[in-house]
Amino acid sequence: MKIVCKKFEDLSILELYDILQLRNEVFIVEQNCVYQDLDNKDKLAYHLMIYHSNSLVATTRILGPGISYEEYSSIGRVCTELNARKLNLGRKAMENSIDLIKKLYPKAHIKISAQSYLKKFYTEFGFEEDGEEYLEDNIPHIGMIKKL
Repeated sequence: MKIVCKKFEDLSILELYDILQLRNEVFIVEQNCVYQDLDNKDKLAYHLMIYHSNSLVATTRILGPGISYEEYSSIGRVCTELNARKLNLGRKAMENSIDLIKKLYPKAHIKISAQSYLKKFYTEFGFEEDGEEYLEDNIPHIGMIKKL
């Protein structure tokens, strides 16, 4: 397993392609959700990538304060390839993303928009619910905050 994190402008074309392909596979095909994945935030993000056997199997997008939420940093586009989920790489991706935010934005708590069925997963990292459940791209979500 290899973990790499890069700013958008430092990604190779192949790395960017692999990230977008994995996000497409998980969010659009597997979850059957048609939505606009490319929202211009990628250009402002750090991209965490986890490789297993030389294939990208998990990724997150890390955003500083003022991009998705005025006073919060954020972790989003958290996804793991279906066959790699049994390896707990989603957990590894979140642990590494939180550690990176602590280094990059030590004074900015973390806010996420979590798919509701994953609330338990995110509470294991110290996230707490913030507000009421809402629909995002026709999937139930809940805001969650982790104080640093």
